[in-house]
Amino acid sequence: MSAPASSLLQRVTGWFGGLPGKAVDVLPVRVGGTDYRPRTTSTPASVLGFDQALLWVVVALLAWGLVMVYSASIAMPDNPRFANYASTHFLTRHVMYLVVGFVAALLAFQIPMALWERVAPWLFVAALLLLVAVLIPGVGKVVNGARRWLSLGPIGFQPSEVAKFAVLIYAADYMVRKMEVKERFFRAVLPMGAAVAIVGVLLLAEPDMGAFMVVAVIAMGILFLGGVNARMFFLIAGVLVSAFGVMIASSPWRRERVFAYLDPFSEEHALGKGYQLSHSLIAIGRGEIFGVGLGGSVEKLHWLPEAHTDFLLAVIGEEFGLVGVVILIVLFLWMTRRIMHIGRQAIALDRVFSGLVAQGVAIWIGFQAFINMGVNLGALPTKGLTLPLMSFGGSAILMNLVALAVVMRVDYENKLLMRGGRV
Repeated sequence: MSAPASSLLQRVTGWFGGLPGKAVDVLPVRVGGTDYRPRTTSTPASVLGFDQALLWVVVALLAWGLVMVYSASIAMPDNPRFANYASTHFLTRHVMYLVVGFVAALLAFQIPMALWERVAPWLFVAALLLLVAVLIPGVGKVVNGARRWLSLGPIGFQPSEVAKFAVLIYAADYMVRKMEVKERFFRAVLPMGAAVAIVGVLLLAEPDMGAFMVVAVIAMGILFLGGVNARMFFLIAGVLVSAFGVMIASSPWRRERVFAYLDPFSEEHALGKGYQLSHSLIAIGRGEIFGVGLGGSVEKLHWLPEAHTDFLLAVIGEEFGLVGVVILIVLFLWMTRRIMHIGRQAIALDRVFSGLVAQGVAIWIGFQAFINMGVNLGALPTKGLTLPLMSFGGSAILMNLVALAVVMRVDYENKLLMRGGRV
């Protein structure tokens, strides 16, 4: 194992599992309680292929999301705004997005991680061009005052979702290239910070502060896991938190969202910025322990806006109760931990880029799910972030599935190496 990879492995496992008391420079190594020693042709069938448990959890979340999108949107045609829609309109489109996403995921799984590493800078440039294109009048589509979509025939596509994936791949490749100078701020951190700042400016111009938060957290997480000096990491984190604070303080409608979050049921906010949050809390409160039953939600009947997208968890809480919400949280926690485990395994096999990509996907899905759940439960101010794998939204579903397919590819290549093969 190379010195940089060994140093990175010790850093990662210090946070997520720990190494044995004595460091070793060659495999076998033990990370998080699993033995990753080279395999022979007699490798048991259980380690061949990819992580089937992870696949089934993903499929379960997708299936549950499909049912809940239908449940949350079935009454929307009663609204004059959606009077021309059939009751199955959003269900049909969600199924279409899932099919397209599965096809894209199958194609992404066929791409070796070495190729992802080579095209990382070009993927980042392509994402920047898409973010610029969406801001061009006549090209970008404006919905509810935000210019976030590109029209592709009958569907809209969000470049911000591509930007999350592109920054993830680029940051992992960047840290591998800068591994030797990772302790030097101006040579290791500043260029990556500038790249994220450019993406942030373009996202804030839409505006889409939620996507910028996710992009910033992905980049910061990969920088930290890549071995950036802790002092530099916390300095950058402080700068980012301060920047977000200034953005909120300088924007009246963002300030109003924060005040509404602090007291959503007040007379001033209940019919304004606190309307969604107050009705989300009412929905979750109605669910109590076991819920009112699938399809029995009242809040989805035109009381709770965006019930099939940003506030899908509120409908889940109303129809499945505390039990359903806890099961959902456990599934996301398990999935995030499993993806982190795959990333640690890759780093143990001296595949730093692959490991950082997998861990970046865990940060992305885990953080976005955390923010969405926090918003629905009233623990965080309202943000326009969907629940990964479950909420209605073609761009998000597509890129989530592509990112998870890349994780499956990392796991597949890990197992191939462990049984003595070559990637």
